[in-house]
Amino acid sequence: MSTPINIISTDPIKDAEGFVTKGDNIIASVKAYKEVRNTTAKWERIIGNAAFSSVTAMFRFRKIPGLTVTTSHFISEADGRYNIINAEDVRGRGMYIEVLAEKLEGTVR
Repeated sequence: MSTPINIISTDPIKDAEGFVTKGDNIIASVKAYKEVRNTTAKWERIIGNAAFSSVTAMFRFRKIPGLTVTTSHFISEADGRYNIINAEDVRGRGMYIEVLAEKLEGTVR
């Protein structure tokens, strides 16, 4: 677990003139294990599910007390920004969260 990541939510922010724009709100900064999509049997099982065919990376990190990671959040790290496709508790033990994510290309906010 050596990849520093930020878990981000996009919240509406009102500027001084009263215009509303979407802004990034960092809700947690943690270190995670990152695995990029490859051709191993494990990844073939993940990609075999039609719902996860766009997944390009998997992140695993310790569960953060009081925070529920959902598909409305994003992950930001040195390589770019990722949209969370699925987040689940590893083996239901409440210790680690595993996130399947899709890398966002271009200037998406």
